Amino acid sequence: MNLLLDTCTFLWMIWDEPRIPPGVRDRLTDPRNGTFLSTISLWEAMAKHAAGRLEIRARGSAFRHLVEQREAHEVASLPLNEQAIAHLEHLPALHRDPFDRLLICQAIEHGLAIVTPDEHIRRYPVKTLWD
Repeated sequence: MNLLLDTCTFLWMIWDEPRIPPGVRDRLTDPRNGTFLSTISLWEAMAKHAAGRLEIRARGSAFRHLVEQREAHEVASLPLNEQAIAHLEHLPALHRDPFDRLLICQAIEHGLAIVTPDEHIRRYPVKTLWD
């Protein structure tokens, strides 16, 4: 199964937070699963960090730290492409978070399951994983 990490899931993973259920953690570390982090999640984390709403535990550049952690955890980068954006036209208006909506579009476009505790995302017509 190929997995797309929600921003909070990625942060909890790199900070070794216990909020990730053990079964989900097992899937994240299973080498048979491809694990991806969207560039949208990097953008979201950096925007929240710049606004003072997210502490990124880094000694130097927050951005560099996130990229290094992505690489250290063997998570592939997933850039946003036009084909994924096209899915915005068909998404129901369940909530307005633009970062989440773009992640949903990427998951649909690339056949990925989003690893997220976010119940708003789980209401969309997209594969999710949390329990």
